[in-house]
Amino acid sequence: YVVGQVSGSLGAAAAPAAPLARLFRAAAPPVLVAVPGGNKKRKRAEEGEKASEDQSLSNIEEPPVKAKKARKKERSEAEKKLSERENALEQADEEEDQKLVQNKVKQKKKASQAISKSVNSATGAAAKQEKRKRVADKAADRRTVFVGNLPVSCTVQVLTSLFKKYGQIQSIRFRSLIPAEDTVSKKVAAIKHKVHPNAKSVNAYVVFKEECDAQKALKENGTEIASGFHIRVDTASKTSSHDNKRSVFLGNLSYDIRDDAVREHFQLCGDVVGVRVVRDRRTGLGKGFGYVLFQNTDAVHLALKLNNSVLMGRKIRVQRVADKKKAQDSPDQSLAPKDRVDKKKKKEKSCSNDSFVGEKANPLKKSTKPKRLKTTPKSKAGKKK
Repeated sequence: YVVGQVSGSLGAAAAPAAPLARLFRAAAPPVLVAVPGGNKKRKRAEEGEKASEDQSLSNIEEPPVKAKKARKKERSEAEKKLSERENALEQADEEEDQKLVQNKVKQKKKASQAISKSVNSATGAAAKQEKRKRVADKAADRRTVFVGNLPVSCTVQVLTSLFKKYGQIQSIRFRSLIPAEDTVSKKVAAIKHKVHPNAKSVNAYVVFKEECDAQKALKENGTEIASGFHIRVDTASKTSSHDNKRSVFLGNLSYDIRDDAVREHFQLCGDVVGVRVVRDRRTGLGKGFGYVLFQNTDAVHLALKLNNSVLMGRKIRVQRVADKKKAQDSPDQSLAPKDRVDKKKKKEKSCSNDSFVGEKANPLKKSTKPKRLKTTPKSKAGKKK
């Protein structure tokens, strides 16, 4: 059907066909037209136009880029200044740290020096105190008197009555006490008089207020304070040298020997100034040796003759007291004269001028030939017959 026919069929009288046909003609579908291949050149031309436009735009925008570079340069100078300031601050901080470290080191050195000074001062003060104590002890020893071979029953009152006539006594103390029990101390035993029954003698120290009084008290040396007890009085200072020329050494003594027994044994030789038997501090028993001090050196010659004499069932040994210093300097002097001569002879034999060391001789080689027997002639043999 044609559009006009359809519209005419509906009724020719109702409406004209011209307007409806116009409507359908306007609404006809679009016609597609094929594009030829020569359009690529147009695209390339368009792209070239766009690039030229971009270049023109870039040329137009060049002045603001230069401004940015200038700003960058300005910023770099500011940054340089900032970096310089930061470096200066860092250097200042480093210098401050170094100063702090140096100050700490100085403080440590000062502290160590102060400590060393304090230690040195403390040691110096301690040394000074020790010196003062030594000086005080020496002064006290000069004012002190040792009293030995006292009876066990001796008391402070007995000693004060004996020594008060020489001067004012400062103190008296007993020593070499043997307690009756091991649990009791020596001080308690001295106060309570609880002494071991086997103990026979006691020692004491008497301290005077003045040194001259102590020297006067030495006159009581050898006095018989009780029956069988001759006391030994001597200064307590170490400076009091024992005269070895007037002394005799005793050996092989009995352990329970008394000082008076030794005194009686050597009384015939001469005046005995003092007898000292070395005893054990704990038990009070003798150690087997002692010393006798005479008034004169002549008594020593007589005492040497009592060598190997019997005392309390023992053969005692009597010898001269040798000086330790001389013995160290010349050890051969302590030997007997015979031994010295023998030693000299041995040295002369061993180190004589004629002695020499010869070379070793080569041993002779033994001959392997058999030895011939000696045969006597017949004539000689007949004559012997």
